[in-house]
Amino acid sequence: MILRNLLRRKIRTLLTVLGISIGVAAILGMGALANGLDAGYSSMLAGSEADLVISQPNSFDISLSAVDEALGEQVGNMPEVSRISGMLQGFTQAEGEPYFFIFGYPLDSFVLDRFELVDGVGLTTREIQLARGEPVLLGSAAAEVLDKSVGDSLRLGSSLFRVVGIYQTGDAFEDSGALLPLANAQELLGRPRQVSVFYVQLNDPSLRQRFMDRVGRRFDNLSISGLEEFAGEQDMSAMLQAMVWVIGGLAIVLGGISMMNSQMMAVFERTREIGVLRALGWSSRRVLWMILEESILVCLAGGVLGVALGWISLYAIARQTVLMGADTGNLTPGLLLQAFSIVLIMGLAAGLYPAWRASRLQPVEALRYEGGSSGAKIHRLPLGGMATQSLWQRRTRTLLTLSVIGLTVGSIMALDSMMGGFTQDFSAVFMGADTEILIRQANVADTGYSAIDERVGDKIAAYPEVRNISGLLFTAVVQPDSGEYFILQGYNPNDFAIQRFKVTDGSPITSNHQILLGKLIAEAMNKEVGDTIDLSGMRFRVVGIFESQIGWEELGGVISLRDAQTYAGRQHKVTMFAVKLWEPSQAQTVVDRINAQFAEAHATISGEFIDQMPDFKAMDSMIDGISLLAIIVGGLGVFNTLLMSVFERTREIGVLRALGWRRKAVLGLILREALLLGSLGGVAGVLIAFGMMGLFQATPLIGEFIQPIWGLEIFLRASVVAVTLGLLGGLYPAYRATRLQPVEALRYE
Repeated sequence: MILRNLLRRKIRTLLTVLGISIGVAAILGMGALANGLDAGYSSMLAGSEADLVISQPNSFDISLSAVDEALGEQVGNMPEVSRISGMLQGFTQAEGEPYFFIFGYPLDSFVLDRFELVDGVGLTTREIQLARGEPVLLGSAAAEVLDKSVGDSLRLGSSLFRVVGIYQTGDAFEDSGALLPLANAQELLGRPRQVSVFYVQLNDPSLRQRFMDRVGRRFDNLSISGLEEFAGEQDMSAMLQAMVWVIGGLAIVLGGISMMNSQMMAVFERTREIGVLRALGWSSRRVLWMILEESILVCLAGGVLGVALGWISLYAIARQTVLMGADTGNLTPGLLLQAFSIVLIMGLAAGLYPAWRASRLQPVEALRYEGGSSGAKIHRLPLGGMATQSLWQRRTRTLLTLSVIGLTVGSIMALDSMMGGFTQDFSAVFMGADTEILIRQANVADTGYSAIDERVGDKIAAYPEVRNISGLLFTAVVQPDSGEYFILQGYNPNDFAIQRFKVTDGSPITSNHQILLGKLIAEAMNKEVGDTIDLSGMRFRVVGIFESQIGWEELGGVISLRDAQTYAGRQHKVTMFAVKLWEPSQAQTVVDRINAQFAEAHATISGEFIDQMPDFKAMDSMIDGISLLAIIVGGLGVFNTLLMSVFERTREIGVLRALGWRRKAVLGLILREALLLGSLGGVAGVLIAFGMMGLFQATPLIGEFIQPIWGLEIFLRASVVAVTLGLLGGLYPAYRATRLQPVEALRYE
């Protein structure tokens, strides 16, 4: 009976299932990417056959860990050590791939045995040493996506390499990247004489604790841990998991509200049927479970379809990109269980009220029900036409539909405002020193990984148009006690760019091993001028406290450029240069000259820098994707609701047609309802967006990272989205209403 009831309302059921499936597919797709990265790290570490991993303490991710390569020899000479190998990991841009992982190993590394060649030759053969061009081994998945074979050239960042072999490891993450000699990887990533980690094999596993104690006493700037422990400390996969809940959760909530709306309409539509069942002896509990089981079945169907959509999406992604080792194999049983648990809970939650309402129907009243309302006394508004009155008479459905539109619009507005805030904050950071030109590394995947040689800055400083040039370096560290991120900025104490920091207590930095702390982080860590602070084994003395209009800056500190370079393992490298000219009108001429002279650098006028940052472009794409997802799910909800409205009001429309209403008038009535729903939903969306941002900003520390900007374009976009949702959702239902024949409509039960 349950299945028959759902099949009687094929269109409504299909739309509800489709809305839920999109949310499930989003959870599975993003979750698979996070699982791929997490499993990739675990597989990479386990495949090394090492006993221990040595890294930089409290680094955000293995790709940001920086350890002096020279320490490898000292650690390798310890009596407990059998073999040791450095490894440098990072990502760069490849041909058409914005994020492409590379792995650098010494040519004598014992870890290289895990890379099984399927074509070509290895990096240690004499043939490679005598050949021209820088060699690279390409993972099998990367070779397929990039359409490369042995002998082809491959551009990574600004450098050109020659593919000498194709390897596979069985790990989708590693097979989606490239293997380089350590020296080449260091040059490509701007990390001279640095590695991300050291893999250590011991002579005897029983020597593990003795070796760890020895390393801890001798090197206080190193972290040593087991393979599983180290893999669990990587925060990049945790960030992806957070994105899973943000993106998938939004779609699931929207789908859940739409399903509740659909079930409410099913109860209203079947009021007389439920009355018959009650008259035949069905108990309230039996009616309740019937509606609940229908909700659960719809959710399960959405889950099954979502799995199919998620698999298809991953399959397509895996053949178009090598992002995070995307692969259908990352759809693990745990992830599937997680998705189906969510849809089951949603089915129960969304079906509970409609089921309770159905169970409360009295047989006599239900049998008298004629359709078009809940059977209660009709209360009309003193103002408003037929469209307004129609929405008012169906308040529950209207409220649920407004919730769908409001959440859709509100989420988009919240994301846009956060993006605007980030843009403004970063603009203030980069332009706070009143500079005309900003320079970063060319073809870099993320500005945080930009590394430009200081010698480039020295040459630019010699330009007659240049008044001052200042190098700066950004990096991040995870605080061991709280797990919060600490933003670290490095400046030359004598450069003009550091002068933008307003020191409210103490004095500016004047030399190495000094730090300016942001006011918020100083209060959180209970630090004052004169105290010391340890960051990944480096000790700094707090010489001053600064305030900033940029909230997240106060959650970090400012150190000398030399200290920042040492910490990040980027000796004589900077993240970017800020250039001040004698004549600002010459900015474009200087930009063109820099870009023509230095292939490794990308210069832009300061006002255009943010728009050209690769990470902001990626963030824009992500926000556009979330917005599209929300619009699709929200649009399905509105469409479903208005279509049910037409079905429910079939007899009413028949009466109107019999009284002389033309099809055009009926079309206009339904579209006015849709437009009114969209407009009211837009207003609700504005309130929801403000509420979301208020909750985020009220969260300690996290709120400081979020400074929303409510520009006019955000409200205009929200208005367009809201009205579009209403009109698109109402277009087909309005058309269907116009096709109803008066005689048939009047006979509709």
